[in-house]
Order: sequence, then structure tokens, then C-alpha cells
Amino acid sequence: MVADSSNVVSISECIPEIWDLLNNKERDLISANAKILDYKKNEVIYREEETPQELMCLCKGKVKIYKDGVGGRSQIIRMIRPTQYFGYRAYFANQPYVTAASAFEASTICFISMQIIEEIVSINSKLGMFFIRELSTDLGIADERVVNLTQKHIRGRLAESLIFLIENYGLEEDGATISIYLSREDLANLSNMTTSNAIRTLSTFVDEHIITLDGRKIKIIDEEKLRRISKIG
Repeated sequence: MVADSSNVVSISECIPEIWDLLNNKERDLISANAKILDYKKNEVIYREEETPQELMCLCKGKVKIYKDGVGGRSQIIRMIRPTQYFGYRAYFANQPYVTAASAFEASTICFISMQIIEEIVSINSKLGMFFIRELSTDLGIADERVVNLTQKHIRGRLAESLIFLIENYGLEEDGATISIYLSREDLANLSNMTTSNAIRTLSTFVDEHIITLDGRKIKIIDEEKLRRISKIG
């Protein structure tokens, strides 16, 4: 079950990019109807085939967008970081969700009715352009990942996933440890490979002094070499 955390995080803090594009009347409309909810680790936010009704913005935590494939194997489509928006493409396309989403760690999410968003977009061209840019950016990233995950070899796919995590979540204070701890299965699902292949490739990267491992913590030793492996595939 989700719990209301609106007394901890404000709506304007959750949706800063959208908030700046609204007039006072539009802000009042969203404030009166939006809700901010907490999710526990691994709690499902929406499921495949459900009908989309709300725009979602991650306020705190991490969320994974995924799709279950053949034999129950999951493919992580993308990882959401604060304050990214998700869950709205299917509404604009008049489709049910083709993916699912769950909290990768304890997370706080802002929900806004898509009917209200659509109402504001019809009179606020700046907000409309914002969603066009967001969707265009996401499409470009998705196109590139499809090519990379289908054409690159295992080493290149895993290296690309590690670079993706660095660029999305950054490094810890030591300047080397990736600021997100994925299980080997999650890393495999992000890289379109089996868990056993992910484990073997990580071990190879350790032997080559590219990374070190401490449980789920991955410390980057040679980022330049990692990027070369990702690039050549």
C-alpha cells in the first residue's frame, strides 16, 4: 500500500520543469488535484495492459520501467531518476501500458490526472512543447538502445549499461562508485543478457582492472577503457 507523503515533499519541488511553465490558475488546478505517494522497494506502480490515467514524476528514489518477456525473463527498458516524468506516453497514444513500472528503491512519486494535463496543454503551448521535447528525447534514447542492445557483443552491452548508470545516477563521494546498486539479475536485464553472462563479464572487467566489486557496489577504475569497450561493442 502507498502512503500520502504530501507533508514532506511539495508539488512544485516534484515537478519543477512543468511548474515553471504554468500560470497561477494552472498551478492552483494542479495543486488541488495532484497527489504525492510513497512506494516501498519493489512495489509495483503500474502494470502492463492497465489503462493510463496519470502523469507521474519521480520526486525521490529510483524507478525501473520494464517488460516481461519470453519465459518470464524481464527486460529493463529504462531507469527513472528524480525529477523525470513517466507513464504518460501511453495516454497520449490512446493505448494501455505496454510496460510496467516498480520502485527500485523506496520512492516518492507525484501523480497528476492526464485529463487535467490535456486540458492545460490545449491552452498552454509551452507545456505542449515541453512534452513534445520529452517524448522526442525519449524516442531518440530508445532507438539508440535498441540498436546497441541487439548489435553489440556482451562486453559492449554491459559496458554501455555501466556508462548509462554513471550518466544517470552519477558517482558517490569517492568519485568512482556508481550511485545505484543493482543486483546481477537487474544488471543483466538492463543489458539484454542472461544473469550468468553478466556475472562472467563483470568478473572479466575486474580481471582487466576496469572495475572492482563489493557486493552490489561497482567501483569504476578505468572509465576511459570502459567507454572504449562500449563504443566498439
